[in-house]
Amino acid sequence: MNLVFGWVAWPWLHSLRAVLPPSQPWCDVSFPSLSCSLASFVLTITPICNFAGEIISRLVVICRHSWVEGWVESLASPDGTLTDELSHPSNSYALSLSDSLYVSEYFSQSAQKLSFYSWYGNAKLFHFHVPEDTVLLRWLLQASRGKGPECTSMEITVHFRYGAPPVINPLGTRFPANATVRPSYNISITLSSAVQNTTFVNITTPAAGDWFIAAHLPEAAGRIEVKGFSTPCPYMFQADMFVLRLTDMPVLEPGVAMPQTIVSPAKVFVPKHAAGMRFELRSCVTSEQKSCTVRVVLGSIMLPQSFQRIITCTGNVNCSLALDSPPWEKWLQIMVESLGTVLVLAVLTPLLFCFTACRPGSTSSFLNFSSLNQSQAGPRPGSTGAAGSSTLPAGASRNVSNKRSFCLQNQPVVREDLDVVSVRYRLLNGPSVPVHSISPTLLLLNLNTGMDSGGSLVVSLLLNKVRSLGNATVVACVSAASPVLSLTATQNCSTAFFQGYPLSVSTSSTEAMLIVLYPQTDDWFLSLQLICPKGQGECNAAEAKVTVFAYLTPCFNDCGPYGQCSLLRRHGYLYAGCSCKAGWGGWSCTDDTKAQSVGAQNLATLLLTLSNLMFLPAIAVAIYRYYLVEASVYTYTMFFSTFYHACDQPGVAVMCIMDYDTLQYCDFLGSVVSIWVTILCMSRVKKILKYVLFILGTLLIAMSLQLDRRGVWNMMGPCLFALVIMIAAWVYHGVKRRHCYPSSWKRWVFYLLPGITLAFIAISVYAFMETNENYYYTHSIWHVLVACSVAFLLPPRDKHKKPWAWSQKLTCRYQICQNDREELYAVT
Repeated sequence: MNLVFGWVAWPWLHSLRAVLPPSQPWCDVSFPSLSCSLASFVLTITPICNFAGEIISRLVVICRHSWVEGWVESLASPDGTLTDELSHPSNSYALSLSDSLYVSEYFSQSAQKLSFYSWYGNAKLFHFHVPEDTVLLRWLLQASRGKGPECTSMEITVHFRYGAPPVINPLGTRFPANATVRPSYNISITLSSAVQNTTFVNITTPAAGDWFIAAHLPEAAGRIEVKGFSTPCPYMFQADMFVLRLTDMPVLEPGVAMPQTIVSPAKVFVPKHAAGMRFELRSCVTSEQKSCTVRVVLGSIMLPQSFQRIITCTGNVNCSLALDSPPWEKWLQIMVESLGTVLVLAVLTPLLFCFTACRPGSTSSFLNFSSLNQSQAGPRPGSTGAAGSSTLPAGASRNVSNKRSFCLQNQPVVREDLDVVSVRYRLLNGPSVPVHSISPTLLLLNLNTGMDSGGSLVVSLLLNKVRSLGNATVVACVSAASPVLSLTATQNCSTAFFQGYPLSVSTSSTEAMLIVLYPQTDDWFLSLQLICPKGQGECNAAEAKVTVFAYLTPCFNDCGPYGQCSLLRRHGYLYAGCSCKAGWGGWSCTDDTKAQSVGAQNLATLLLTLSNLMFLPAIAVAIYRYYLVEASVYTYTMFFSTFYHACDQPGVAVMCIMDYDTLQYCDFLGSVVSIWVTILCMSRVKKILKYVLFILGTLLIAMSLQLDRRGVWNMMGPCLFALVIMIAAWVYHGVKRRHCYPSSWKRWVFYLLPGITLAFIAISVYAFMETNENYYYTHSIWHVLVACSVAFLLPPRDKHKKPWAWSQKLTCRYQICQNDREELYAVT
């Protein structure tokens, strides 16, 4: 049977070896090129043939624990051999592996077009949910680019994070003060000569729950490109997820020793209010009753940081591990791996877990809810929303002897949902909470709805009342999954599998603030305790009153005066980001490294607005030559361009006389119509036809702008069509008069050529020279050049019309009036 399987599968397996993870030397047990990584990957695809299933199962049993020696590895495939095979959803396949049932599942999201990075909204976000009891997670990352000449080599950066979107900083800007920053785990994918790149990322024993991937291109160049004028290269990115689940993972019972083998992992449930956990492995023997060496891994992988606990046990020597503050109401996964040089098929490892219970106290009663909206300093009704549901008399918190029997004091907290990614936490006993030295005061901040990780969690402390405090300090810790129950003066703010965020207030520093950017989805806890420098006995009679303000906001401080908070959505998931202006940068637009001064902002506003006054000469020329309709259009354009740019400015130099969108639309409409009427006026067609074209063209331009306001053909289309009409009219006039039209060389030299030159320079500046940094100057030059070109290009007035003679129009004397139609003169 082995020979038959080898003959059938050898060519297929050999072709797959290039795209699979490197194998361990001792795992090549069946064929020289068949590795343990190959065996793990076979689980995610359709079996080659029915009679080969048993051989694959045996191979996976042997090599299962050497899939990934490191907890993350990135593997690139030079060709796309497996792309077509894995790009379609497939049904789950189950293989019976040594009395354990493994199921493979596949999840995919549509490809997204990548953007150059200037703010967080340019990063494309992918959201996956890893099921429970997942033992292997594999991401298939596919990047591709177009084939045009504009497509060059590009490096794509991909970030990974568990529980919340990655906090990234590709531009190297500063974060706001008091913000917590943990860099995300990231890899780079290079697109050089190949138009496609396939990369694998493997994670063993991943944490169940939400996982996020963010991908983006390098920093944006800052050039302002006209839509449709140039063709950018498309860079596409797609992420697919494969998981291998153990459907019948053994469950360990606390206090009961259970023999366990290395073939499959196990899990244990951590109850609520578990203060500590102790793991003990009493012996390690093989099926031949020989001693062995094993490695025990507790916990799951969570990026960017992992807090897995690993211990090594040898022979019959008991080894144990004690952990403080394990995650409450979570399944804890345990992996047992053999470290011996000899292949071990079965290792008997009696595992024993025991938990230390924490008895919570409460400062309020559970029975009365009539005064939830009141705020008073005395004992108050409790709530099931607090971290812990114990109910004790209100006086118990004031009795020191009773406090010693509690490991924590619960404070009831109510979660109030205000808006999308906007939550406020209200303390039922008032904004101030009592803090003592015997046991910590605990507040629950619930962020486990799955839609809370896209904002910023803000926790603010204010020390407002002390009693016999002296030199004592109130130490606080914000942590996820479980609270810190033993705070010390060194601020050891960490739990069994999470590094918390410390805070402290004292009489010398009464305020403290913490900003958690994109907090992971979980139950968050705020622990407060009074710490004395000379020992806790000094603080027995002391009590501190600390005012706590906690809320979840989409953007901290609403991105400040130089930023705009934008709500983003990717595949139904909502999150927020700040778009900065006026040279400001950073996560919350607080980095002023490249910020413009107030004087520079005022100068930019004056340039963009006052440069529109150059339309005044064009308006005067149009009125002087009796082109009243054209003069009205220029006046309309000058007015709305001036106030649109006054409203479009960032920072403090802003003035909006009406809605921004209305001003923008009117500015774009006036600009295009001005070009349209100017070229039609130059064509010198009959008046009735000219005015019909004016109205009809304006209506079509208005419709086009409504469909796509920034499209290049909104301006190029009317220009080209008007030029065709003008050239046709000039040819007609030239043929009719039998000489070049316009016939005067002075008209060409002093008017048409300067006007055309200014127009071409204006178009070049507008299309090729504008960037975010020089926009204020280049766009002002565009205003000046366009307005001056209009003044040069307007044709002279009709010969039978005289200039405006206001002195003659306002006199009461007899005048000789000309009748253009009959050419008769009459005395009136």
